[in-house]
Amino acid sequence: MTNKLKIAGAIGSAAVAAALLYANKRKERKKAPKQPGPIPSGENPETD
Repeated sequence: MTNKLKIAGAIGSAAVAAALLYANKRKERKKAPKQPGPIPSGENPETD
C-alpha cells in the first residue's frame, strides 16, 4: 500500500469512530430524564 492509501484509511477509520461516539452520546442524552422548566404563575419571582 502506498502512504496516501494508509493516510486515507486512517482518516476514514477516525471519521467512523467519531460518528459512532457522537451517535452514542445523542442516544444517552435522549434516555436521560429531562428537567422540567419553571412553571409560569403570573407572580413576580422573589429574590434575596
